[in-house]
Amino acid sequence: MPAPAGHDAARDSTVVARKVLNNNVVITVDAAGRERVLMGRGIGFGLKPEAPIDPAKVEKTFVLDATSDSAQAQQLLRDAPYEVVESVMRGVEVAERRLGRDLGRRLPLAVIDHVQFVLERLDAGVRIPSTSMPELRILHPDEFGAAQAMADAIATSLGRELPAEEAVFLTMHLLNATRDEPNGTAALLFRRVQHVVATVERGLGVTLDIDDANYARFILHVQFLLQRLVNRAMLASGDTSFFEFAARSYPRSYAIAQDVKAYVLAATGSALTDEELLYLIVHVERLAAAMAAPDPPVVGSLPQE
Repeated sequence: MPAPAGHDAARDSTVVARKVLNNNVVITVDAAGRERVLMGRGIGFGLKPEAPIDPAKVEKTFVLDATSDSAQAQQLLRDAPYEVVESVMRGVEVAERRLGRDLGRRLPLAVIDHVQFVLERLDAGVRIPSTSMPELRILHPDEFGAAQAMADAIATSLGRELPAEEAVFLTMHLLNATRDEPNGTAALLFRRVQHVVATVERGLGVTLDIDDANYARFILHVQFLLQRLVNRAMLASGDTSFFEFAARSYPRSYAIAQDVKAYVLAATGSALTDEELLYLIVHVERLAAAMAAPDPPVVGSLPQE
């Protein structure tokens, strides 16, 4: 991760450039044999390989992840305008302060690549459809808040406005970084959550109120259900009486739960258990009641989570 200017590599006046990526980014190798990226305006100007680096010009430094594609990372840093690199580093620092933790080595590179792509789209007049994903605010409020602060810091540093949906995409990057998951893992989970929500809305014929407590409870349940499925730890019970009661008593919610089951099977290859379907019915029925009455009744006849 980025370290303060004047980090240990920069303090050693004998540090030499292994490779000059551009006028602002230089690669060196530390005593442990790790490739270290040194950044600063003009740090590489006129510098030749194996020439000593002026520590006064070092503004940021971080170690390239040995498990990542170093060549790809270097290409990204070579091509990205330094203003973008600098703004992202500032944004990552803001997010780290908000979350109170180091966010790893992969995040800055992923966000630099993302922000550069966003700017290229905006300059070309291309805007992807807006996405708000309110589930993120409910499931991961800390990461969502940090992503908003990161987006604001990047926009301020660049002196230009970023689309509001960038908070969503940056939250995805933060979730991948804080959970040490491959890029795309968080996005896949939330696409599936959204699909389940859309299935329920279609079945109920309504647009759910994202500020309602029952909606928040439902979103949490769906996330945990999908995580249990991935972990092969789905709920199971030998007693089918509650499930049979729910299927008879709440046919619409039961039909919606069956639609969700069909989607999950098609998307993951795994079938939900009757116990998982029972809790889906409970939550769908709560949502239906919340949409029908100011003070939604509690479904007391069904088991509680």
